[in-house]
Amino acid sequence: MGAVVTLPALDAALAAEQLEVLGGFAVAESEAGFPKGTRTLLMLGPREPGFWPHLKASPEWDGTPDPVDRWSRRVIGRIACDLGAKALFPFGGPPYHPFYQWALRSGRVWDSPVKLLVQADQGLMVSFRGALALKDVVPVPPPATRPCDICSAPCLTACPAGALTGEGYDVPACHRFLDGPDGKDCMMGGCRVRRACPVSQTYARLPEQSAYHMGQFHK
Repeated sequence: MGAVVTLPALDAALAAEQLEVLGGFAVAESEAGFPKGTRTLLMLGPREPGFWPHLKASPEWDGTPDPVDRWSRRVIGRIACDLGAKALFPFGGPPYHPFYQWALRSGRVWDSPVKLLVQADQGLMVSFRGALALKDVVPVPPPATRPCDICSAPCLTACPAGALTGEGYDVPACHRFLDGPDGKDCMMGGCRVRRACPVSQTYARLPEQSAYHMGQFHK
């Protein structure tokens, strides 16, 4: 790629790895908290359908720990190098990069009624594999309308254990429920709260992927 980042070239590089830009924002030259020279931050996540089979076909899916994070480092790191950018990740700390705050700043991700992040196209299934800190000023996806503003909020009552509600997240209660026979549906299909989101239901994430992440969470 050339020295100046273009959106078609960037999108092609991301699409080849089943990734897409989930949001982004401009960074002021004097702004702290970013790599030196950053002018644009783009947040990346899975592009569906097809992300999970693509990842499972990678060399990182070899039975050793942390295949998703290792894949993210290799793939996003290489894309960043090709762009003359810096790859940033939501794992690998502490200290951790403030992905939650960055996501809110994008105008395409918001706090949901259950306080989990909800994204314009992926709903409560949103996940970030990394971010690109670019030295170029690049157009970012435009702000969207928060889907929760016109939603009946089924997420508030979807948790069968009553562990994830508008009052917060009772993590021990969640784990206790998952240990029992009634927790099998959540373990195999993903968190019912995330699945209850109408936007999530339009997003082609495979239950197998959700089951993998639930297994990582509930070790």
